[in-house]
Amino acid sequence: MLPATRPDAADQIFAGDPRATPPAVFAAQELRLISTLVAMLGIGLFLALPFVLSIGAAVFLPLVSALVLSLVLTPLAAQLSRLGLPNVLASMLAVFLLIAVLLVVVALILQPAIALLDDFPGMLTRASQQIARLRNNLDWINDVNRAVARISGRPPASREVVVAAPSLIEQLAIATPSVVLETLLTLLMTFFMIESRGRLRRHLLEERTSPGSTRKAASLLREIQDRVGTYILTVALINLGVGLVTAGGAWLLGWNAPIMWGGIAALLNFLPYIGPLTMIGALTLVSLVTFGTVPLALVAPLAYLALHTVEANVITPAVLGRRFTVNPVLILFSFSYFTWIWGAIGAILSVPLLLVLLATFDHLGKPNLVGFLFGEPLFPRLPEVAAGEEAAAHPATAPTV
Repeated sequence: MLPATRPDAADQIFAGDPRATPPAVFAAQELRLISTLVAMLGIGLFLALPFVLSIGAAVFLPLVSALVLSLVLTPLAAQLSRLGLPNVLASMLAVFLLIAVLLVVVALILQPAIALLDDFPGMLTRASQQIARLRNNLDWINDVNRAVARISGRPPASREVVVAAPSLIEQLAIATPSVVLETLLTLLMTFFMIESRGRLRRHLLEERTSPGSTRKAASLLREIQDRVGTYILTVALINLGVGLVTAGGAWLLGWNAPIMWGGIAALLNFLPYIGPLTMIGALTLVSLVTFGTVPLALVAPLAYLALHTVEANVITPAVLGRRFTVNPVLILFSFSYFTWIWGAIGAILSVPLLLVLLATFDHLGKPNLVGFLFGEPLFPRLPEVAAGEEAAAHPATAPTV
């Protein structure tokens, strides 16, 4: 028969077992003190990290962007290498393909946008007329506001002094050299990360001191590569379909540059929740300018809302499956967190970085912050780790007759 197993001493303390020995009590208290320090350091790092990453955005943003791009392009470079191309050439072709796709996207969106600038004065005049017509229809609201102000005794609104800010062209002229430099740095880092992927993997795996840690490191790398690469490529194809449908709708409505509207819809759809809301707002404003009545102006935004509802609730879950299902609160928190740090680029990188963090926690263990407040361990042992320790402490013996 197998010998009876004895529960771990630390587990007895956290469970409130009165049979725990004084050395076990001391060990459990020491473990909890260390866990408290680790939790405090983690919270402090979480609060300080945005300021460090924001101040050092010129260094950290290209590095993180290159890491995400390398996760997407590494399978392509590996496939080209299997076709017989040298590793350097395969990595270079993968980066050149990325540059080509970016140039095509920019040309399809910017070129029609520049053409629309010629009609901007007429669009502005029509928008002013439409807004004036709507304001005349809503004069009763102004009367109600004035009546409420008289009753409450509020003073009339005073004039505000508005300080002139730099124009858009001046801001672009100031930001262009920095953007070009960071883009080149990102592409160079992406190339070197892809080219040295084999060496980095061997360096990471061969320096582990135990087979278990080697397997865990290999599994973590494979999971991060699979999650991020599969997610970005799949979402890109879905967003391409959304852009094509949006472009077709803009063409049916007779709008200028339907390809531009499709490209904007596809790009904004990479931003969870916020991107589609922005697209609905843009479509509403343009519809107010284009059509003469409010019911017709609601056709385009309502049609896009229906398209996004089908895509977000039917198509994307069916394609990605439960494996990529993430709590919406975590998505919005990650979106706001990285947008606060790096702006629009941080918003685009928020979901891939969240997937990297979730894959890391799944393999290394998630901190039990809520349970820690009630006396539980901060880092519960993973099932496979606990099973390995149990097997090592109590090896199986031959059954007695």
